[in-house]
Amino acid sequence: MRCRYATKLFDGDRSIPAPLWEALEQALVLTPSSYGLQPWRFLVVQDPDLRRALRPHSWNQPQVTDCSHLVVLLAKRTITAADADRFVAAIAETREQQLTDLEGYRQMIQVDLIDRPRRLEIERWASNQLYIAFGNLMTCAALLGIDTCAIEGFSPPDYDRILGLEQGDYGARVVCACGYRSGDDKYASLAKVCYPASQLIEHR
Repeated sequence: MRCRYATKLFDGDRSIPAPLWEALEQALVLTPSSYGLQPWRFLVVQDPDLRRALRPHSWNQPQVTDCSHLVVLLAKRTITAADADRFVAAIAETREQQLTDLEGYRQMIQVDLIDRPRRLEIERWASNQLYIAFGNLMTCAALLGIDTCAIEGFSPPDYDRILGLEQGDYGARVVCACGYRSGDDKYASLAKVCYPASQLIEHR
């Protein structure tokens, strides 16, 4: 974690090896979420033309086109009864349980996210969940010696339009550029500016 930083310049000639990238994809898949609902999708954009189209809508940040793997993290726009049914069915199949045994859990999801007023802020809730996956991706990348840059400086509506997401169930919320730092990135050698633990962590 001391080595990682928000990489500004990537080495465009160096790609993440397939086994390491597979490990990062599994880190995304295994990320925890509220109720286990996984209200997200992860779009890995490798097409150079798509990346070039996205860059002007990303404050023209070079990471978008120069990184090895560009991940657009998508949050679900709504949670429906069908989503709850699908997830509970997956639990039953994976753990060899009866659906009737999971009805109480199914009702918890229904009441909290579908029936109650929280349904009106599902996009915010899903985005909060998505950031767990986002942090997990960056941390696991650091552990594997892979550099990342968190990108919130982009236009979600334009990303949705370019990526064909406008009418879909998921929308772009945050972007993560992954790869290896360039030797010319001056930010790589800057000291970290972190408040000491004594100012951030309290014990009672």
